Amino acid sequence: MSNSSDGGSPDGESRDARHGDRAPGTRGMRGRASGERAQVNEGGDSLEAISIVQRGNLKSLEKTLRKQWRMGQNIVLCWSSDERGLLVIFVPHYFLGNYCAAAGGASDDESRDNEAFIRELISGERRKSRDELFAVSERLDVSPTFIKLNTALSEEAQVLASVEELIKRYGLSYVDSRAVLLFDIVDFSLYTPFEQASQLNSLSYSLNSACSKLWGKGIEINFARTTTGDGYYVWNRDLSASANQDLFVFMLLVVADNAVARAASRGNTVPVIRTGYHIGGHYELYQAEGVNPSVFSYIVGDVTIELARMLDLAQAHQVLIGEFHCQQAGWGGNAVKSITSVSAAAFVSACNRALDAVRGIALSSKGIDAMSCHLTDMEDADGETRPRRFRIVDKHGLSRYAYNLEIEIDLAGEVMTLGLDPSRLPGRSEQAASPPVQSGASTEELIDDLSSLLKKRGNKTITEE
Repeated sequence: MSNSSDGGSPDGESRDARHGDRAPGTRGMRGRASGERAQVNEGGDSLEAISIVQRGNLKSLEKTLRKQWRMGQNIVLCWSSDERGLLVIFVPHYFLGNYCAAAGGASDDESRDNEAFIRELISGERRKSRDELFAVSERLDVSPTFIKLNTALSEEAQVLASVEELIKRYGLSYVDSRAVLLFDIVDFSLYTPFEQASQLNSLSYSLNSACSKLWGKGIEINFARTTTGDGYYVWNRDLSASANQDLFVFMLLVVADNAVARAASRGNTVPVIRTGYHIGGHYELYQAEGVNPSVFSYIVGDVTIELARMLDLAQAHQVLIGEFHCQQAGWGGNAVKSITSVSAAAFVSACNRALDAVRGIALSSKGIDAMSCHLTDMEDADGETRPRRFRIVDKHGLSRYAYNLEIEIDLAGEVMTLGLDPSRLPGRSEQAASPPVQSGASTEELIDDLSSLLKKRGNKTITEE
């Protein structure tokens, strides 16, 4: 079943052509299929743009990296050009954890300093100057590995970008600030295996369909995903100025496509979802598949943990936005990051102002005339309107804040509202007054009261602040 009754994608491609982590019609790196091994740069230039001699260098480099990688036993941290080849720093996969741990008499400050050093080292470009590489080698107390090539490595942009891609695939990366989505299927475990497969396939189609439609509008989102078992983490591979905003608009279309599909479906083939959007840091790695690294990456870190805990208490159809601060950027001529960071509320407002870009996209054979979104708000005692903020406490007693997002879409004069209705949101937490202690209370009664209090404190809760 298609997730839209418009007969497929705008460009007429079939649903079967839309499976996987890419949208049909993508090019270069953005459209890399799972079996392709060609390395490309961010601009989408293919391996064919590289000379035969340099392609031989890349092939030789990958062969050596795979050998030294040893099915995931070692990882690459950084590299530097050499007139006869490359200098590369390899370390065992457990090295970084040991180096950053406060062990062996290391202070907490030293441990944090080591972790900050490693994060900076594996963020962004991995190429270092010769002096920088040997400084890293000295600090980590590891020797560089020399990889001989038949000829000197070219300084062409395509070649260097391909080397960077290879190094990252055999290593570990850190991204300090990136938007990530979590789509979670409600009551997934209660369905039959066939229904579960159908629901995951339906959600997968919604992702691909939204991506294809945005490409048709010139918004070239380059999304990646990894399954959680009952949903997907989704992020934008690009780290451009507009990447976070692109992913936000992508989320709105996925939620809309899923809602349209549910309205037209029968049985339990289309999932009920709850959705989270958050911006934060994470590590990115390529897991071993047999004797080769996977061509798809996986992410784990603060942002994925926060999303999982946010959605643990979210309701069906709800869209939660985490509390974050990020650099704001727009599209086109405004695609320049701001100097100062903006709040989640300001970010959502900016994204809402940019939603004219989706006008004309078809949902259920009807074009979008208008789309808007806003955080559920309230009027405070001073008469000021502000977003309602919710405090989410997990089973460990750790808390974070989130906002409820409401979406409105005008489909050829028919208004569709998405997200959770404000009337269904939790209210403010009211601390119940403790009952007066009776002088005649027995020891057993006091223990029961204390046990009940501790149990309440351990419960997961979501309340308005």
